[in-house]
Amino acid sequence: QVQLVESGGGLVQAGGSLRLSCAASGRTFSRNVMGWFRQAPGKEREFVAASGLGTDYGDSVKGRFTISRDNAGNTAYLQMNSLKPDDTAVYYCAARRLLYRSTSRVPGNYDYWGQGTQVTVSS
Repeated sequence: QVQLVESGGGLVQAGGSLRLSCAASGRTFSRNVMGWFRQAPGKEREFVAASGLGTDYGDSVKGRFTISRDNAGNTAYLQMNSLKPDDTAVYYCAARRLLYRSTSRVPGNYDYWGQGTQVTVSS
């Protein structure tokens, strides 16, 4: 059974940093796309970043957030710097089932999801 488990969320002041982790189990994801999405109350799920054959970032986080993977490819990280109150949301880790696929900004293209971790940025 595939599981994605996020950790590292919390409360931080504006301008601060947080590092989220996503640990995958149940299969190897070294050749699969892993990504991060976020959802604030009353808003749609928003693409944040993805790592596969390349990397991609949402426009609102480009230059501030960095996605990375461990050597085995089964843990994804999201380093978040210069955080803003608008970054407050539940952050979800996701992975695509098929191998060697391009990164995608569409939530429906991801097959596995974590339970989410809350990130709150105070002003």
